[in-house]
This record gives sequence, C-alpha cells and structure tokens, in this order.
Amino acid sequence: MKDIFRRIHSVFLKVALFPTSFSRSGPRPAASEVLTCHLLQRNLPPWTSFCVRYSAIHNDQFGLSNFNWGVRGSNYQILRTGCFPFVKYHCTKAPAQNLNFEDRFFTILKVINLGIPCLAYGIGCWMVVGARETVQTSVGPVTVYFAYKEEEGAQY
Repeated sequence: MKDIFRRIHSVFLKVALFPTSFSRSGPRPAASEVLTCHLLQRNLPPWTSFCVRYSAIHNDQFGLSNFNWGVRGSNYQILRTGCFPFVKYHCTKAPAQNLNFEDRFFTILKVINLGIPCLAYGIGCWMVVGARETVQTSVGPVTVYFAYKEEEGAQY
C-alpha cells in the first residue's frame, strides 16, 4: 500500500507541481543523504530544524514521519513531513527508541487530513525563511532553509 501512495505522490509532484522535472538533467541527491550531510556538516548538533525543496532531492524517505537516524555513532529522532514546496525536518539527538507507533500515527493523520495542513505548513515555512545554508552532497550542493539562523552547538 505504501508503494502505491509513493507512486501516486511521485506522479502528482512531477506532473502537477514540477513539470520542468521531466527535462531536468543531472541526478538529485537522496533526501537521506542531504539529512546525513547536513548533520555532519553542522558537527552533529544537539538539534536542528530545516527545510529542503522537493525539487532538489530524490524523496527516498517517503512515508517516514517519525524515525531514528544514525550518523557516526549518534542517534537522531527525526520528525519529518512534506510541506510543499519543502520537506521539513526536526532533528533531535536522543537515544534510539521504538518510534513505530508515532510514525504510523503521524502518517495516518496526514492521510486523513488529505495533506492540507502540510500544504499550509509549507506556505508558512516559505513565508518565514530567514536563513539558508549549502549542504555538500555526493552529487553537488543543495540549499537547506531555516526559519532563523541557528547558533552552532545551541541546546535549544
């Protein structure tokens, strides 16, 4: 079932939202690579919250809303949502936990709401972007966006 939703979502984004993506040349990095590279580039911060444009990545984390993500021996609990035209990440360094219930709960909420709150969240993110940073990936640079400039090493 997840694969069916992934295909529908992908076609919707390509046809309705990114018609230029059909003619796009060059590979896009996986969202997971951008996440990992960002955390490493920031020297594994205690937390971070950022957005990346759908059009800049390959969405290999489709269907994941709340999950653990390991980077060089550190674990991050990730809250992730699509918020057009971005994918939003909230990352907190924390011990690994079983997040299956929370992941399914958030995913079900998004489906029940038809993604409308996610669209509103994306428009809000677009309006408050106050800082950006370039993340270096294996296929080139990707810009990530922040509501405000984060202080390096800040606990909150």
